[in-house]
Amino acid sequence: SMFSWLSLGMERLVACPYKRPNALCRLICFPWAGGGTSTLAQWGRLFSSSIEVYSVRFPGRESRLKEPFAKDMASLVTEITTALLQELQEKPFAFFGHSFGSYISFAVALQLKEKHGLEPFHLFVSGAHAPNSEALLPIKSIPIHDTTDEDILKYIAILGGTPSELLQSEDMKKHLIQTFREDLRVLQTFSFEKAERKTPLSCDITCFNGSEDEPYDLTAWPELTSGDTSCYELPGGHFYLLEPSNEIFLIKHITRCIENAGL
Repeated sequence: SMFSWLSLGMERLVACPYKRPNALCRLICFPWAGGGTSTLAQWGRLFSSSIEVYSVRFPGRESRLKEPFAKDMASLVTEITTALLQELQEKPFAFFGHSFGSYISFAVALQLKEKHGLEPFHLFVSGAHAPNSEALLPIKSIPIHDTTDEDILKYIAILGGTPSELLQSEDMKKHLIQTFREDLRVLQTFSFEKAERKTPLSCDITCFNGSEDEPYDLTAWPELTSGDTSCYELPGGHFYLLEPSNEIFLIKHITRCIENAGL
């Protein structure tokens, strides 16, 4: 039946180890380039019972290892939107994205709003430029196909790297490089032009960043929503969010924002 197909699509696309059918709302998390669902899906145990946490699984990794990587941003966004649509109509939801995941969360929010009249009540973004910033242009000009594995590894390292245990085995290293390369390629197909006089979103937006990370251009975010925008800098590099003390701050802050939304 259609229903079982939908929930299967959901299971494939989303990790939710801490199921909370009675939660008031859902926090949908979008991981970084080369990333899987494990870290953000585990946030579920840290939130109160009123919040259910989903972590989106992109094709080409984990249980979707045998599936081809996403063709481009548009098809990835459509896949995510289609798989989540039924769930997102049931109760209010917020998005959290880190780095690559920030751009995807914004693109998904945009499509939900334009095509389905749905919107997250809060967008939490981390370690990324505003999607309408010119600072994204250099990322778009990295010649991915001519980039050696060594260069990709360097690029991963610049981004604050990846847990070193992932680089222990040759196979894991190869897989990480390939996944990162493909995610970067998807990001390069992301184009967002803000239409004149039209503010696409109306939700509040909160940006988080690591103080030692490269600086991100966040100045353009307020143009994208009629809601409030705020920024917080936490100690650490690109993966500041993996530090337990920062994780506690993020969970508390996101919880407060959700509680203040008065769902």
